Amino acid sequence: MSVTSATPETVSLRSLVGAVRAGKRFACLTCYDATTATWLERAGIEVLLVGDTAAEMILGLPSTIHAPLDFMVSITRAVKRGAPTRLVMADMPFMSYQANEDDALRNAARFLTEGMADCVKVEVDRTWAPLVGRMVRAGIPVVAHVGSRPQQTKVHGGCFSVGRTAEQAVSLLHDAAALEAAGACMLLVEACPGEVTSRIVERATIPVIGCGAGPACHGQVIVLHDLLGLSSWQPGFAKPMASLGASLQQTAQAWRDRVHQGHIDNTFNMRDSEAERLRLLLQDGAQTHAKA
Repeated sequence: MSVTSATPETVSLRSLVGAVRAGKRFACLTCYDATTATWLERAGIEVLLVGDTAAEMILGLPSTIHAPLDFMVSITRAVKRGAPTRLVMADMPFMSYQANEDDALRNAARFLTEGMADCVKVEVDRTWAPLVGRMVRAGIPVVAHVGSRPQQTKVHGGCFSVGRTAEQAVSLLHDAAALEAAGACMLLVEACPGEVTSRIVERATIPVIGCGAGPACHGQVIVLHDLLGLSSWQPGFAKPMASLGASLQQTAQAWRDRVHQGHIDNTFNMRDSEAERLRLLLQDGAQTHAKA
């Protein structure tokens, strides 16, 4: 497999819209650190989502609602440093925008200024359209996350899908339309039947990203750790394309065995003249100590 190191063209909201209008699709993956971001940039992944799934994937916390705001801002900046030509979307964590609009604007602004994000994502329905509108008027590009909203799992008692009944589908279409009208720059639809998502895509004039929402979307996103086989469980729409978890385990075991057996390389050596000087110094020191 060949790997290219050519510098990719910069991806922006404008270039994504142009690509979508030209009938092209784009790929999105979650990312939480600079090193991984660099490799995803080289791979040509257009959009990197600094998701609140970092709470689970990076911090080992039980759900996305535990993602700390300061932590999210910091890793967003790290991802942008690692992949400066990619469009970086920052996930606004639980209660960073729900309490009041003033806090929402201040926290979103932190992602753009401190975090260097290109846009922020919020989990909303149409009742949040006024907040989205105010954020956009303030100069904050907003991606509206509709359908299944993981920050709502406590309310539903676990993970859930949306749009499986006709009434839910109509409500979801209204959500998407209202949030686009409020000024959202993109929509992200999660865990929704493909036939419902198709109708959202048909009606939208902005890019639509799917996450377990069928093939009709302009872009698709999944959690990187699921794709790489690094998570212990993956949803059906995010089947692993690699087995890096098993590979990592095998590599670590091989390193453990090498250490236990003492098979360690050392690439640092003294020049012969310095080694001789050291021998003489130690010899002189030993003689001095013996006299004392």
